[in-house]
Amino acid sequence: MYTEHLDSTDDGSSFHEDMIKVVDRLPTEEEYRRVKHLVLSKPSHPPILDDLLAESLSACPHLETVVLSGVPDVTDRTIVVLAGNALNLQGVDFSGCEEVTDIGVLELTAKSLPLQWIQLNGVTGITDPSVSAIAKTCSRLVELELCDLPLLTPLSVRDVWSFSRKLRTLRFARCPLITDKAFPSTLGPELPEEMTGDEKPLPPRPITWLEQLPPLILRHSAENLRVLDLTSCKITDDAIEGVIAHAPKIQSLILSGCTMLTNRALESICKLGEHLDVLMLAYVSNITDGAIVKLTRACWNLRCVDVACLRRLSLVRVQKLTDIAIFALAEHAFCLERLHLSYCDRLSLDAVHKLLRKRRGLQHLTATGIPSFKRKGIDRFSDTPPSACDDGQRAAFRVFSGERITALRRFLDKEEQRRRDAEAQNIPFVARSDDKLDLY
Repeated sequence: MYTEHLDSTDDGSSFHEDMIKVVDRLPTEEEYRRVKHLVLSKPSHPPILDDLLAESLSACPHLETVVLSGVPDVTDRTIVVLAGNALNLQGVDFSGCEEVTDIGVLELTAKSLPLQWIQLNGVTGITDPSVSAIAKTCSRLVELELCDLPLLTPLSVRDVWSFSRKLRTLRFARCPLITDKAFPSTLGPELPEEMTGDEKPLPPRPITWLEQLPPLILRHSAENLRVLDLTSCKITDDAIEGVIAHAPKIQSLILSGCTMLTNRALESICKLGEHLDVLMLAYVSNITDGAIVKLTRACWNLRCVDVACLRRLSLVRVQKLTDIAIFALAEHAFCLERLHLSYCDRLSLDAVHKLLRKRRGLQHLTATGIPSFKRKGIDRFSDTPPSACDDGQRAAFRVFSGERITALRRFLDKEEQRRRDAEAQNIPFVARSDDKLDLY
């Protein structure tokens, strides 16, 4: 995104050294020709009016990055003014500006600006023509965020895959119309099914123009893509297979809420090998132990020396998960730093204890709603619940971070020692809530 450090040279009076960054206010008249970065990310009081913003932008010819997410009533008129005046514009963030439509975005793309990053999250008036124009005209683009766009369809997303070949970050979270048709495919052209015997053909099912789109077959690969966010998109295993085949070096893959995915998707993800850094699978309830085990082992085999490079893994509400998957993570995910297991009902405290002992680099663990974590003594190591939680949520809240994870591991180590001592002395074991080693 926008740079924090301004250009400078050895010449103290240089033009670039004199440029400034203005944050959460409009520039003054004396600053108009010196503003390089304008960041209006927080709502101001009184609010910045669209008319005043347009007037300021018309007088700032050297703008390179502009963030307007804190001015929600920005209109197309202001975007047109920006596009016509800032000839070296490299990045824009219009997230949450619901008054902006295709008119403003198309004007940006028509000016041949050197745009490198564009964020249009929540700009609900954006449709396919704008996104297609961005893909076809912004040849330098490395970051594109198009989350929460209810009118976005696979038609324009296919253009992004086809034309935006330098992308490193791509986000389509919570776009309800995006389906498998939006993504590269490893399948050949769809052929009609042959009829056999004397079977009568079924009556034709009404189809839409989106369903008639052919598979997207690409001859190039997205070698630069590192971050892909498909949260809550209506995609299946076929889409993941096509994405991984086309973008084999993804480091962060966010698939939370993609409820139609199964173990076959994880088999495709295994091909990322050592490149995979962050994997989010919250609410993907069809994933089972076998897939998680295969994922960790595949990363180990590809890495050869240092194991899987997974650092963060989210498995919230993956209710088929059992201790087997936790054991696999303990043995293979050497670099694991953050793990989210909330509401995975089948996990035992013993399995998590083994994970804590093996993975000393773990910095954050969420285990809210897991029955085995409700036993006495565990809650005292948990972080403080947010103030907005009700009594039931507070009772179930189990989030451990930093030194609290170390303290929890030590407590469970002592409990395991007491259990062994009790077995050795043939004494019934009783769980305690304190740190003492006494058997009674």
